[in-house]
Parts: sequence; C-alpha cells; structure tokens
Amino acid sequence: MNREEVFKKVLDAAFRVHSELGAGLLESAYEECLFYELQQVGLKVEKQKALPVVYKEVKLDVGYRIDLFVENCIVVEIKSVESLTDIHFSQILTYLKLSDCTLGLLVNFNVRHLKDGIKRVIL
Repeated sequence: MNREEVFKKVLDAAFRVHSELGAGLLESAYEECLFYELQQVGLKVEKQKALPVVYKEVKLDVGYRIDLFVENCIVVEIKSVESLTDIHFSQILTYLKLSDCTLGLLVNFNVRHLKDGIKRVIL
C-alpha cells in the first residue's frame, strides 16, 4: 500500500470517528478512537510515539510525542480546539522534521463538519 492509500484510510477513519462522536470531547478520546479505527483496517499505528530532539549531535528525550504515527510514513496530530492556529501548523511541521517524514495530517475534531478541521501538511 502506498502512502496516498494509507493517507486516504486515515482520513476515512477520522470521518468515522467524528461521525460517531461529534465535537466537544477531549483530544485523548479522539486519539483512542482513531487509533482503534486504524488498527481495525489493518494499519500499523504507534500511539504517543516518543520523538527525541537532536541538538548538536546530542539526542535529547524532552518529552515530545507524536499522537499517531501510521505505517512509519504519516504523522497524525490530533486537536480538539476552537480553531487551528499557526502554532498547531508549526508543531506538526516540527514533528515532521524530527521524524524524517514528509506527510502529516492535522485534525481538529472540535468542529461541526470535520472537513473544516482537516489540514494536510507536507514538509
């Protein structure tokens, strides 16, 4: 399965979760449900994957974690906020750089229509 096929499966799963739960829950609830959905369609998913920072050849474990890392090629950052801001985009771009990935999905579940809360991010 190529990266775009994986990305489509992640999108489909996010829409299923939002259709079932709607808006207004905590980020952790959406993360758990999306994790479950992705596993159900047979994708390899890591939850809260540790992401070290390398600074001047020193590896620092400073507590950064990717919400969901799908098939070793897509970073999924989950939010449940009033609206996405520049800092959310900066965060996922940083996670993409630190993980050596080029494709990310920023999902804000706290919206009426999920299409308004989804942003594809390419490094």
